[in-house]
Amino acid sequence: MTRLTIILTLLFALAPFDAAFAQLAGTGDFHIVWEVKNRFRLFRHEADFLRMAAASRGDGVLAAERRLARDTDGLGWAKDIVAELCLDSSGSLLETCDRDGERENYLSPRNYPVGVTISGAVPDGLDCLWTFDDGEGSARQSTLPCEREVKLRVRSGRTTIATVDIPLGDGTAQRLTADIAVRDVLVAGLGDSIAAGEGNPDRAVKLEGGFCFKRFFSGGGSQYYRPSRAGYGDDRSCENGPSSPLAGSDWARHGARWMSPACHRSLYSYQVRTALAIAIEQPHVAVTMLPLACTGATIGAGMFASQRADDCPWVVGIDSCSGTAPAQFSELRDLMTALHRQQPNRNLDLVLLTVGANDVNFAALVANVIVDAATERLLLRQGGAIVSVADSQKALDQDLPDEFAQLRIALKPFVGGNLNRVVFVSYANPAMQAENKPCPGGRDGLDVHPAFGADSERLRAAAEFVNTKFLPKIKSLATCDGSKLCRDPLTERMIFIDGHQTEFARHGMCVRASNDPGFDRNCFSTSGQSFQTDPTPAADDPMVCNEPVGNYRPYASRGRWIRTANDSYFTAMTYPEGMPAILKPSDIHDALWGVLSAVYGGAVHPTAEGYAAMADAALPAMRAVLGLTPPSAIHAEPLPPPTALAPAPDAATASPKIP
Repeated sequence: MTRLTIILTLLFALAPFDAAFAQLAGTGDFHIVWEVKNRFRLFRHEADFLRMAAASRGDGVLAAERRLARDTDGLGWAKDIVAELCLDSSGSLLETCDRDGERENYLSPRNYPVGVTISGAVPDGLDCLWTFDDGEGSARQSTLPCEREVKLRVRSGRTTIATVDIPLGDGTAQRLTADIAVRDVLVAGLGDSIAAGEGNPDRAVKLEGGFCFKRFFSGGGSQYYRPSRAGYGDDRSCENGPSSPLAGSDWARHGARWMSPACHRSLYSYQVRTALAIAIEQPHVAVTMLPLACTGATIGAGMFASQRADDCPWVVGIDSCSGTAPAQFSELRDLMTALHRQQPNRNLDLVLLTVGANDVNFAALVANVIVDAATERLLLRQGGAIVSVADSQKALDQDLPDEFAQLRIALKPFVGGNLNRVVFVSYANPAMQAENKPCPGGRDGLDVHPAFGADSERLRAAAEFVNTKFLPKIKSLATCDGSKLCRDPLTERMIFIDGHQTEFARHGMCVRASNDPGFDRNCFSTSGQSFQTDPTPAADDPMVCNEPVGNYRPYASRGRWIRTANDSYFTAMTYPEGMPAILKPSDIHDALWGVLSAVYGGAVHPTAEGYAAMADAALPAMRAVLGLTPPSAIHAEPLPPPTALAPAPDAATASPKIP
């Protein structure tokens, strides 16, 4: 036998021992990893949570929102989830929710679903012995292939010790242990329309054809056509059709769908997106969200007392609605009382809050800017729906400080007496096109109603009021910046978030980008000539561009992060019910409803991208309050390079191009 043959024979003989040695050498790399399954507890189904988690690559909520927008062709991801939440049809939280086949008490679950795996190069084709012991009764055991995830439910408020024996191929085994203790984070979302997510219905309205509205004056131009709700089968002309779009009517059945219809509460809100982001990035945390914010809320009517519901849309199982929304503090008190039956000493871990704009009548200030026609201005002013900057300044100086003081007193008991657990996310100025540069005014984005057009001087004055008066005042009230504003600043100072305001200044309602959706570039005229003026063709096709109105993409990425009146109508087309008597419309084609349907679906509110940017700003503060750290491993997918923001060509010269 040659020397080479001897060497080769020895190498082959030693190969099994080398493999076993290599396997033993790697045993130190094993460890147990675990995660809470479907840990955003507002979702019924883990598949919905996994879909949102897959879009999150560690590069922010805004980046995830843009991926979801692309994946859904701009039609929105929430449309498939809104009917699958732990809410009833009116938007109230369910006491008991069926989540992935398990009935859970929403506020105080007895146990949580978890998945447990072994990290490391586990042996192929071998079984591992698992033991789970929570200190009550006999330990649970199971034998499964080592590479498979073990799914089980672990008790709330207890630590479960997980043990696994991993066979090593040499007749021995390595034992690993880990503690499984789920932390449940209880988060309440409170406030007004910005807190609720106004402007972004979970399921946007579908559009087709034309629908007639009246004007206040008679003679030529007394009627005009705008897009109609798809599927509406009644007469769309002004001469016929039903007298009311109340709940239960065919018109109402084809409206937008909201997480909470009366409050226009949406999954796109920054509050939901921030809480969801925490659940996605923190595998050992279950997030129990209490979404209570409501469009139109003031501190008085909304937080402390019930408020008129702006909308009364049709939803399954409800033929009518009360026309009111309950006080948020009353709802929160009832929920916490129910929770205390199971957990007597439990407080909220965190409150997300935005409120104060309605207390200075900001919506009426916006109306003062964008309603240009004399007749509409007179009627809206008589109904209190138009105010001046001086009116808002008076409310800011005289009313808001005392209201905010009462707000702090009411919030304290829910957070253990410490308002450092309240994250106040500030507003952004909606009327900016660049830093210190307001939008120019005009009809761009506002020509959905013939009476609309932003007066440049009123717009400049409103933008200056927001930047120099309103936003600084809100900050001082939230942070106790001033000795007379808080009795005890150490416990009454809220965490204040305004880091998003700089970015919003570049994405105001007048900003256009070259990569805006094709429908916007082709059909929304910068000069305010988007719609047919001849009623004959407009009855079937109201757009000058001759493009079907159904091509509008409500959740596509845009240069503007603020909904225009055109966006509001094309996305939500809301017909408000809770209006003062003088502003009550007489029928479905009423001139006032033409005005209100263009703004009450969220005009001058953030888009889904805008709310996502607000969530990104709030996320670090939420982590800090909860004592959480960002995930250590970040897997990010680079976004396309940003497109320079610039005025787009007018619809008459824009070339059709769908990104």
